[in-house]
Amino acid sequence: MYEACEKYGIPRDAIITIAGTVGVGKSTLTKKLAETLDFRTSFEKVDGNPYLEKYYQDFNRWSFHLQIYFLAERFKEQKRMFQYGGGFIQDRSIYEDTAIFAQMNYDNGSMSKEDFDTYNSLFNDMVMTPYFPHPNLIIYLEGDIDEIVGRIGTRGRQMEIDTPVEYWYNLHRRYEDWIENFTSAPVLRLNINEYDLVNDEKSIDYILAKIGRVLNTKS
Repeated sequence: MYEACEKYGIPRDAIITIAGTVGVGKSTLTKKLAETLDFRTSFEKVDGNPYLEKYYQDFNRWSFHLQIYFLAERFKEQKRMFQYGGGFIQDRSIYEDTAIFAQMNYDNGSMSKEDFDTYNSLFNDMVMTPYFPHPNLIIYLEGDIDEIVGRIGTRGRQMEIDTPVEYWYNLHRRYEDWIENFTSAPVLRLNINEYDLVNDEKSIDYILAKIGRVLNTKS
């Protein structure tokens, strides 16, 4: 138990968040890291989300509802992880909601200025304060957009398959811009072509070594 933590110098109470666009492999890495480190997992709630499928069918009608739902759920989950004392791998961060998804909906005209301002006000009061617990590390998964779009098609979620491909290209660009300016936690950028968790069992050691170096050199 915790042998990997000791080997790579990863604190047992660390909270490590996996970020990246849809289809990039966040859930797979979350599961593998948690299994190897003997950490708990924190997954984005897709099943049971009352707005997600509606959003993909009608961006204009449901964008604000979806963003408020995600904000509330992620805020509660962030508090829960720290109340447990850490030791979590988290699938997707709370920061992506406002800087990428809410902003994209506003820019595309699918969220009104009034709703966007209300959402940002809530986000800033809840998250961008000295009291909000930030993760120890953000692992940003990046890769070629055409490969990522192919993965989205392969996993077969109908609401994603039916989404215009331009949406995914736009989302990918926004993620790249976001991570370049992100400062709320240390960042490890990891290209999805650098590892293969399915076919190469040594891949996880490669990733853990990178995590340990970042956590032990952060200021």
